[in-house]
Amino acid sequence: MDIRIAAYAVITDEAGRMLLPHWRAEGIGGWTLPGGGLDPGEDPADAVVREVFEESGYRCRVVELLGIDNLVIPGHRRLGSSGRQGVALQNLRILYRAEVTGGSLRVEQDGSTDDVGWFTADEIEDLHRVSLVDLGRRLAGLLPAPASAHTA
Repeated sequence: MDIRIAAYAVITDEAGRMLLPHWRAEGIGGWTLPGGGLDPGEDPADAVVREVFEESGYRCRVVELLGIDNLVIPGHRRLGSSGRQGVALQNLRILYRAEVTGGSLRVEQDGSTDDVGWFTADEIEDLHRVSLVDLGRRLAGLLPAPASAHTA
């Protein structure tokens, strides 16, 4: 099994809109949280600051740790160009709340994202998005937690 450790940011503005880049790979894609994989030896908080800048043009600061998520992708569902198709992938995803401190909105050049923008909660509901967006919204208190199958 392979492992990937990544850090992501939930960033909202004064109007309550959320910053989301559009991820693309091998003919698939969706709106996601800004962030990505850690470089060897990189602190996760430093990685998310770097990734936010690369994907959006904004400088940011980490405000708080929201949570850590574990996602295992079975080998038969992995994308082909990784050279590891057929090998399961464990994703450890570290989610932070962050705030913009400077910079200006711009689309990443030659990276894994091809668009970026600010979206209201209603607009997000209509977007083709990866599950990480709603996970981040829940951890940040922007979405209610899913109803539990068990009641007390």
